[in-house]
Amino acid sequence: MGCTHDCSSCKSNCNSKEENAIKTESLNELSKVKKVIGIVSGKGGVGKSLVTSAMAVSMNRRGYKTAIMDADITGPSIPKAFGIKEKCTGTDLGLLPVTTKTGIDVVSINLLLENETDPVVWRGPVIAGTVKQFWTEFIWKDVDYMFIDMPPGTGDVPLTVFQSIPLDGIIVVASVQELVSMIVEKAAKMAELMNIPIIGIVENMSYFKCPDCGKEHKIFGESHTDEVAEKYGTKVLAKLPIDPSLTACTDTGTMELFVGDYFEEAADAVEKL
Repeated sequence: MGCTHDCSSCKSNCNSKEENAIKTESLNELSKVKKVIGIVSGKGGVGKSLVTSAMAVSMNRRGYKTAIMDADITGPSIPKAFGIKEKCTGTDLGLLPVTTKTGIDVVSINLLLENETDPVVWRGPVIAGTVKQFWTEFIWKDVDYMFIDMPPGTGDVPLTVFQSIPLDGIIVVASVQELVSMIVEKAAKMAELMNIPIIGIVENMSYFKCPDCGKEHKIFGESHTDEVAEKYGTKVLAKLPIDPSLTACTDTGTMELFVGDYFEEAADAVEKL
């Protein structure tokens, strides 16, 4: 009674559940990835790509081999953040990511398109299939931490990643507005349904620090992120200011040069996985 035929989020133990359960996809036989962290949010424009890039750089600086899978197929921005112009190549054994100046492996649809401004006008199943191919057909060599930059919401691609890739946890990106807090809860509830641990929440655009007087101004109002974190038994890993220098790094393709300790607690949490 009331069966939705979606065994992934079902808590019942009927006979057909094991038959219908979705199995995670296998890596290329030459790949090795130790930990996989998804960067998610319930809506766009909150800074997932910024957090994904900065987390990969932070873990890389700690001496780990890091990688980024840009799963935002229709709105890829990771190559821009790292100033990558090369295209992915391949051999008979599999496809190869592009490696940044400091050694971070990156795969993005923009590294496969002839022109980076060409739109990807595909339906959901094709987009979801492409994300699976990023995981199965590329050769990810000796990766300690892979970060997956996911598109906003709880649709095809996040569902595909949650079901097909063995995530060790997710980091939820939010901003301070009450509306965003409500949408963050949607992402958190989806993770609960899929039995994916929430590592923590990163709040972006929390405040602006005046360069003249040093006073912090909460431009978008008071934060509600701590309340959401407490509700889901997790914690806020970072509260990022509106920092023009950090934004400039993503705009100029120099993310590997960013200065600041904003992501140290988040890196600590990932390192403890």
